[in-house]
Amino acid sequence: MDFNALPFDSDAMCDGLRPWIECESPTHDAAAIDRMIDLASYDLAAMGATIERIPGRMGLGGCVRATFPHPKAGEPGILIAGHMDTVHPVGTLARLPWRREGGKCWGPGIQDMKGGNYLSLEAIRQLAAANIETPLPVTVLFTPDEEIGTPATRELIEATARGQKYVLVPEPARPDGGVVWGRYAIARFNLRTTGTPIHAGVDPRLGRSAVREMARRILEIEEMTTDSCTFSVGCVVSDQLHVNCVPSGCSAEALSMAKRQADLDAGVEKMLALNNPANDPGGDVGFHVARGVTRPVWEPSDADKALFKHAKSLAADLGFGITAHMAGGGSDGNFTGAMGITTLDSLGPRGAGLHTLNEHIEIESLAERGKLMAGLLATLK
Repeated sequence: MDFNALPFDSDAMCDGLRPWIECESPTHDAAAIDRMIDLASYDLAAMGATIERIPGRMGLGGCVRATFPHPKAGEPGILIAGHMDTVHPVGTLARLPWRREGGKCWGPGIQDMKGGNYLSLEAIRQLAAANIETPLPVTVLFTPDEEIGTPATRELIEATARGQKYVLVPEPARPDGGVVWGRYAIARFNLRTTGTPIHAGVDPRLGRSAVREMARRILEIEEMTTDSCTFSVGCVVSDQLHVNCVPSGCSAEALSMAKRQADLDAGVEKMLALNNPANDPGGDVGFHVARGVTRPVWEPSDADKALFKHAKSLAADLGFGITAHMAGGGSDGNFTGAMGITTLDSLGPRGAGLHTLNEHIEIESLAERGKLMAGLLATLK
C-alpha cells in the first residue's frame, strides 16, 4: 500500500490547524480548555465519530473520547492519546501569534501538542476518504492536564488504554525527527516554608522569612542532583503581597527525574527526608514536602521495539528515516508504556521552541508525519 499516494496537503493542514492554535488553552483555565475540546469534538463528530464528553475534575477542563464505526468495534484496537492543554497563558497570542514564514508556522501549543493531535485526525480522514478500513478499531482521547503531570485524568487514560492493543502518542518529534519508545520516571513535589512575620521597617532580623528559608532549601535540593537522579525547583510563590513585611509563608514546586525507577524511588526518599513541618527550635521556620503526581518509568519492551521497527519501515517507504529514543520529558505514554501496552510516542510534527515564545513546527512535516500515522493505523493488526 503506497501511503505517499494519499493526498495529504501540509498547507491545507496548516490552515485547518489555525483555529486550534488561536483557541488558547492553558491547563489551569478550565473554560479555555473546554472551548478547545469543543473544537476538537466538532471535528471528530464531522468525521463520523461517536463522541463522549467527559466532565473535568479537580477544577480542570474536560475530555473528549471518540470512537469510529468499525466491524470490530468494542474489541482491542488502537488508542491515539493526546492532550489539549498548553503551558501558555491566555494572551500569549499577542506575543506569539499564529504566523507562517519560510516553511515554518508559529503559535502557542502548535508543537506541544496540537499539531500532532490535528495530523492524527487528518490521517483518519485520509484513510476514510480512500475507503481504507483499518484492521483494528480506532479510539481518540484528548485530555486537559498533561502539562501538570496528568493528576485528573491518569485513571481515565489507563482505563481507556487497558482494552487496547496499541497506543500511539502524537507528542512532538524529537529534535532529529525521531520517535520515543521509552521515557524516564518523574516525580513532582509541593514545597512549603513557614516563618514569622514582622514589619520590615522595624527590624527584619526579628522576623523569620519564609522566602529566605525557601531560597536556602532550593539550593539544598538542586545540589542533590546526580547523574542518576536530577532535582529542580520552580514556580516559587510568596504569600506576602507587601514588601514591607517579612513573609510568613512561601510555596514552590520541585521536579525529580531518573532513568530508572529505583533511582527515582531513592530520590523521593531523599526529598521526603527533608521534611521539617514543625518549626526548628532556634529559627521559627518550617519546611514541608508533599509528594505530588508521579510518572512511572517506561522502559521499551520487545513489543515496543517491534512497533518502532514497523514504524521505521513505513517511514523509509515514505522517504525519510526515524530513530528511537528514551526521553527525559514525561508524557502520558509513561502510563501506557509502564502498563505493558505496546506504545509509540513522539509521532507529532518536527519543530522547535516548545514551551517558549518561539514555539513552531516545520509545515512540511504535517503531511510527512500524517502519512506515517495513516500507515500505522492502516497496517497494525
